[in-house]
Amino acid sequence: MGPIAPGRDWASPDEGSEGTAPIILASAATGIVDYIESLHGDVDRIFGHAGIAPSMAGSPTLKLKLSSFCNLFEEASRLTGNDNFGLRFGNQFQPRDLGLWGYAAISSPTLGSALENMVGLFAYHQASSLMRLVHDEDGLMRLEYKIQAPDIIERRQDAELSLGMFLNVFRECYGAGWAPEEVHFEHPNPVESREHESAFGAPVYFSQPANALLFRPEIMDRPMPGRDLNLMTMMQTCLERLSELPEGRASLVGQIRNIIRTKLPDGYPPLNAVADELRLSPGAIKRELSSEGVVYKDLVEMTRRDLAMMYMKQRQLPFSEIAFLLGYSELSAFSRAVRRWTGESPRTVRAGLLGA
Repeated sequence: MGPIAPGRDWASPDEGSEGTAPIILASAATGIVDYIESLHGDVDRIFGHAGIAPSMAGSPTLKLKLSSFCNLFEEASRLTGNDNFGLRFGNQFQPRDLGLWGYAAISSPTLGSALENMVGLFAYHQASSLMRLVHDEDGLMRLEYKIQAPDIIERRQDAELSLGMFLNVFRECYGAGWAPEEVHFEHPNPVESREHESAFGAPVYFSQPANALLFRPEIMDRPMPGRDLNLMTMMQTCLERLSELPEGRASLVGQIRNIIRTKLPDGYPPLNAVADELRLSPGAIKRELSSEGVVYKDLVEMTRRDLAMMYMKQRQLPFSEIAFLLGYSELSAFSRAVRRWTGESPRTVRAGLLGA
């Protein structure tokens, strides 16, 4: 296995192969119909709300809109009354159920090459998202995952099922008892968070910059039990032929919104900080945004509003914590912002969102 460059990542562009909507292979939803039925959920209603036909779930070659896929799991959680739906679904999901991408991983020679294959081929499996292997300063490795499509705001269930899927690639190699050193999620602490530590067998931290499994690098040399170079090469070729990787990168507006979302818990993100991260001058960003009819402060406002509506659906989050996550120094500032957006108090807005 060759060395891994620190910080190297493969982020797919903002366009999927179906118009401008980012996509995901339908194999990522393998087994969801049976799983919903095991919870006595209404399959037709859940899929109908997500705009997906149940017959599409699990197909190795069909593509779903990534937004519809995420919405499918959010609706499944809501309509089955199972707040940890994604966590439980991902925990029982086997790597081979991921289709071409999963088989490319489990047929790799070692765990390290399996992870490298997953990262290197990820853009063929899912668009507008990031997956990377990174060396931490403390000597641990991080397998990071994050949706980068700025319009997909509600994605907690996807994050939890995705890390559960990745966990089972490690367990394919080391057995069901293997556990990472730490688990990170970008969303806030959910209601039933104790179950997360039980599922992963490790400390779990929320409100982090990215979703990640942290583990010791020496474990990557272990051979995969199902290693098969011919099968691995075949799966790689099939993925590449199935989905031509489009050229280009995510729009600048999308990139800026993603950076804003990450920096908000530290307060209002100044344009200079965003410019530094993009390695552009503030003037260049202003000119580019102006050409698209966008002002930076309005972009921050839009991001805060979208996140606020998502957070207020989570009844366990107090308004003081939501204010912090959105970068407001005082609860009163958050309350004024909600009134500015909706004409109502946060309490009234939350009641409406939960009632709906």
